Amino acid sequence: MMDQSEKGDLFRKLHEQPRIFVIPNPWDAGSAKILTSLGFEALATTSAGLAFSLAKSDGTRSVSREETLKNAEMIVKATSLPVSADLENGYGQDPSTCAETILMAAQTGLCGGSIEDTTGDPSNPILPIELSLARVKAAVEAARSLPFHFTLTARAENLLHGRPDLEDTIHRLESYAEAGADVLYAPGLKTKEEILTAVKAVAPKPLNVVMGLNSAFFSLRELEDLGVRRVSVGSTLARVAYGAFLEAAEKIKVTGTFNFAADIVPYSKINGMFK
Repeated sequence: MMDQSEKGDLFRKLHEQPRIFVIPNPWDAGSAKILTSLGFEALATTSAGLAFSLAKSDGTRSVSREETLKNAEMIVKATSLPVSADLENGYGQDPSTCAETILMAAQTGLCGGSIEDTTGDPSNPILPIELSLARVKAAVEAARSLPFHFTLTARAENLLHGRPDLEDTIHRLESYAEAGADVLYAPGLKTKEEILTAVKAVAPKPLNVVMGLNSAFFSLRELEDLGVRRVSVGSTLARVAYGAFLEAAEKIKVTGTFNFAADIVPYSKINGMFK
C-alpha cells in the first residue's frame, strides 16, 4: 500500500505522461472500491453524486465542506489509488478560505482537488476574473506548502452556467495555468474545435475533459488525438446507477412486475467485490 506521498507522486506522473488516462468519479466508498477493482489508475469524487446520495441538489452549496471531506476520506480509505476531490468553489469566496480547504483536503489523504470559479448565486454565477485568479493563486500556494505533491485542478465554469463565452473561458484557463494550477478544466466543451482550442491554450499543462455531461461523446482515441491528457465522467456513473434504480422502482410501482431483475448483476458478483 502506497503512502500519501507516493500516491501524490504517482498522480503527478499520470499527468506528465504522453498518453491519455481516465479518472472515473465514484460517489461513495463502495463505488470507489468497484472502480479500483476494474483497473483504473486514479479516482476523482463527484459533487453531484455525493449530493444525490445525501438527498440534496447539486450546485446549490447544499453540501457542506465537512460532508464533502468526510465522503472523500471514506473513498480514500476504500481504495489503494490516488484520489482527487471535487471541492466545488472552495466553500467560500475569499482566497484564504480556498487555501484552508486545500489544506483540510490534504489531511483526509487526498492527492489532489479542484477549485471552480463559481459564486453559488444563480443570478450571478461566475466570480470576476481578478478574484478567481487570486483564489487559484492562494490554492496553489497552499498546495505547494504540503510535504507531498498535491495536484491542483482549476476549473472555469462559464459553460455550465449559461455563459457560452469561449473566449472568456479560455482566458480564465490560461490565467489559472499561469498562476500555477497543475490541471485545467472547463466542463461543457462540446466540439473538437473547442477542446483543441483549450488544449493549445493551456499547453504544456494538461487539460481535463469530461464525457457524459452533454452531447459530446468522443472516444478516448479521438480525445488523445486532440491532445487531451485526462478524461473524467463527473456525475455520469452516479446517474447511470440512479437511473437504473429509478427505472426498476417505477416498473414495480406501475406494472407490479419484477422481470427487470432477470438481467441485473448477480448478488454474488457484487458481494464478492467487497470481500
